[in-house]
Amino acid sequence: MVTTDWMKQEVLKVVPDASVEVSDLHGTGDHFHVRIISQSYDGVLPLQRQKPILNHFKRYIAENTVHALDLKCMTPKQAEDFTNTAFDPHGQEQEFYGVHIRRPVRD
Repeated sequence: MVTTDWMKQEVLKVVPDASVEVSDLHGTGDHFHVRIISQSYDGVLPLQRQKPILNHFKRYIAENTVHALDLKCMTPKQAEDFTNTAFDPHGQEQEFYGVHIRRPVRD
């Protein structure tokens, strides 16, 4: 099972100057909310911030080690303005909305 510490260390391999907060959304070690705060994100579009991290985790998602990865990549200023950023695709009451993509089931 993946731990929040492992997830944090993996993110820091991609964005070493970041402050990283990880929440295990269900306590199952496969659904994570990851809040990444870095000054290097200033002027960078959201998808461009997420892409290197998603590429790093691609193999873990394919292996089904990680099922859901909610990334919030923010500048320090954005982090001050938005403190509650977690999105749980399986949660009941959501204040923030995101995208949950399921891998197709292969025969």
